[in-house]
Amino acid sequence: MNWMVWSALPLTALVAACVAEAMPEPTEGEVLFRENCTSCHGNDARGGILVGRKKAPDLTSITARYDGVFPRAHVMSQIDGYGRGKLPAELMPEFGALLSGEQVPVEVDGVMTPTPRSLAALLFYLESIQGS
Repeated sequence: MNWMVWSALPLTALVAACVAEAMPEPTEGEVLFRENCTSCHGNDARGGILVGRKKAPDLTSITARYDGVFPRAHVMSQIDGYGRGKLPAELMPEFGALLSGEQVPVEVDGVMTPTPRSLAALLFYLESIQGS
């Protein structure tokens, strides 16, 4: 019986390594940010002037606005469009096509949540630039 446990360990380690490699890094999110978000939020993610003289929010201070906690669920809902209500579509576009495809597990409010890879990458990038 012990040999079965020991023989399964390398396989378990291999599977764990594959899952870890599948997770996006902030650098992947930075590429997506540069391709999709800089026209409103600026290259430095500190916001910019929009139509009607409104200002896109500074994305480097999200954690500061939420008392030191990065609100993953809120940020993802703003990016993917499910958080609509306060922002008209012409101010924050919906990124439906960008947010399809492979899913990865992301911890959101203590729950591992299947999340489109590109959305997770953007989330991890924005989380990485807080306070910069």
